[in-house]
Amino acid sequence: MRNVRIVVGIAVSSVAAVFASARGDVTLENAAFRLVLGDDAIAKSLVVKATGEECLSDAEPTPLFAVTQERPFNNEIKLIHMHKRTTYPACSIRRKGDKSLTVGFKLAPYKAVVEVDVKPSYMTFRLVDFIVKPEDYGDLKMDTPPVASFRVLQLPVGKRKNFGDWINAMWDEKGAVGVLGTSVETFIDNEEYRRHMLLTADLQHGYRLRGGSAALVAAATPKAFLDAVGQMEEDFGLPHGVKSRQSPLINASMLRVSDLNPNNVDQYIDVAKKAGFRLMLLYYTCIVKEVSSWGFNGNWDMQDVYPNGLADLRRMLDKIKAAGITPGLHFLHTHVGLRSRYVTPVADHRLNLKRRFRLARPLEAGDSELFVEENPSDSVMENGCRVLKFGGELISYERYTTEQPYRLTGIKRGAWDTKEVPHPAGEYGGILDVSEYWLPQSCYVDERTSLQDEIADKIAAVYGTGFEFAYFDGSEGVHPPYNYNVPYAQYRVWKKLAPEPIFAEAAAKAHFGWHMLAGANAFDIFKPEEFKEKIIEFPFAEAPLMRSNFTRLNFGWWQLYLPDVDGKHGKPSIGTQPDMWEFGTSRAAAWDCPMTINFHVGEATKHPRLGDLLEVVRRWEDVRARDWLTAEQKKSLRNATQEHHLLVNGNGEYELVPVREIRGVAGGLVSAFLFSRNGRRTVTMWHNTGKGRISFPSGFAFTLRKEPDGEPMETKDGAFDISGRVYIDTDAADDAVIKALSEVSLSAPL
Repeated sequence: MRNVRIVVGIAVSSVAAVFASARGDVTLENAAFRLVLGDDAIAKSLVVKATGEECLSDAEPTPLFAVTQERPFNNEIKLIHMHKRTTYPACSIRRKGDKSLTVGFKLAPYKAVVEVDVKPSYMTFRLVDFIVKPEDYGDLKMDTPPVASFRVLQLPVGKRKNFGDWINAMWDEKGAVGVLGTSVETFIDNEEYRRHMLLTADLQHGYRLRGGSAALVAAATPKAFLDAVGQMEEDFGLPHGVKSRQSPLINASMLRVSDLNPNNVDQYIDVAKKAGFRLMLLYYTCIVKEVSSWGFNGNWDMQDVYPNGLADLRRMLDKIKAAGITPGLHFLHTHVGLRSRYVTPVADHRLNLKRRFRLARPLEAGDSELFVEENPSDSVMENGCRVLKFGGELISYERYTTEQPYRLTGIKRGAWDTKEVPHPAGEYGGILDVSEYWLPQSCYVDERTSLQDEIADKIAAVYGTGFEFAYFDGSEGVHPPYNYNVPYAQYRVWKKLAPEPIFAEAAAKAHFGWHMLAGANAFDIFKPEEFKEKIIEFPFAEAPLMRSNFTRLNFGWWQLYLPDVDGKHGKPSIGTQPDMWEFGTSRAAAWDCPMTINFHVGEATKHPRLGDLLEVVRRWEDVRARDWLTAEQKKSLRNATQEHHLLVNGNGEYELVPVREIRGVAGGLVSAFLFSRNGRRTVTMWHNTGKGRISFPSGFAFTLRKEPDGEPMETKDGAFDISGRVYIDTDAADDAVIKALSEVSLSAPL
């Protein structure tokens, strides 16, 4: 051993790692940073060695560890103090051996042993065990110590420009500090104060208390920080969240399809290539027998269009990949349909229950009431969700009482075609966890059971035929605590997917999911009338938050709405127009984010502007793939109110120009956007709902072109036929152009 203070964890010859005591302090040090603890367990300093940056706040002295009990249990202590959930902070820390700390607490009559493993770029803290003296709890017949949770790491980190609440890190260009879980069982969180953020890691009883650990990462730059996290992922066998964020496909937009099959795959490939999509996301309804709902989700029976099963699916995916498109699988992993074999005729015992009851009386044929021991106050009353499960039978109810004897009334046996069977007094059951989305059509898996693995196996078999990325839909469909069960359910599926997904997205996220979900979430559909407003309200607002987490989001699953000028299906609407998608995808590109288009090839071909819409996507996907946007252009695109247009000039190159919408042209049937270029005013315009002949007022001089620098097109007396996008340029001033546009007329085309 070299002439150092005390070596911890690994040989000093392989890394500068020391674990020392001087004047009562304990110093933990590696090549990247130095953490100093007082002998009272207070974190005194965390310095990034390359820059000398101090990362801790001195606003509030904070011990590195703490322990929480549901109440005081030691007989004398419980007589003095309140019976409530109580946290006891660490008050002493002592070195024990080469790599262990012995931690003492205020009031709690035991100690904890924490192992510190110092790596070159990070260090971990693992709860090994507790030291309990026999006399601490006397003759009490109980497991000791009575720990509800152990805070294995907490640090008051000074505020910086960026805080990533998902990865749990504070950072800027001068330094980065993060507290991360080393497994899904570590509960990571944070608390905000005026001058600092308290980063915490808890180990919970019943999950992984002893043996659980957390990692401390500190670095001089964001890149060094991510490199350290990537090494931690590799060391602990975690999903490769850092690597996935470095994929060239991470900002690629997706064509999402729900009815693709071997019979129409060529049509979808053609659409994807016209729009420049590098990714295609296949909803599981493309593959298994599911008819426009989740009613049969869970069975995963192959459609008849795949007579050779998975072999046919593999051949179809090979065709998609041969076209230069990477396929991904979109699935619901926590749902099972109310028409699936997991529900009817016998409901599976592994379905999740929202409330649990015991029968106070036997339930017999002909009963209209069901008596329970527990008060059913605040039970579910939503239509379609008032469903009880006892044994394999589902039973609907209408009302309940909150006075003894407690009962649920208006019951109907054998709901969802389940078998009616006798139920004795004392039998456990409860309220089925029916999905809250749309019509009652699915319920949730109890993700703690083997049913989650069964569903995962079915998903993995399909995924393994050639899919390369994934979307975990319905991820919020788990029981509390969500910060654990959301990523836990995802991880049980992720571990079975081979090869490991390039990246994944999901409908919900929590800390451990950072390692799986490089794509964060995707927003749902926004209608044309509110599209731009909602883009700014939701994904545009979230984008900088995701940037603080070293990641991106998906700006939405955008629907292609057909024009409905007569209001046959509701209010009159011009449907989806090219400027809408250009606004959304350009705001996404400003933050290096993608978007997703929901596409049904049969319906889409009815849209009069389909070609222009696909061309908008193609240009912006090309911009993403080529990393064409400059930092200054991205900054301009982050203006929430200024719209832009990506045009192709006479040299075949892109130009990004700010544009101004001129509304009300031809009664709103023509879209028009004005911009200045090369000293002239240009208007790009198109017919929203079909085609017509547009006539400008007499005396307004302009040149009509298909592209801004293209050859002039023929006009007659200021009139021309209009359908798809065209450009007119003129020497007239802005006011004169706007006035002319307000006076145009629209008639049937020649």
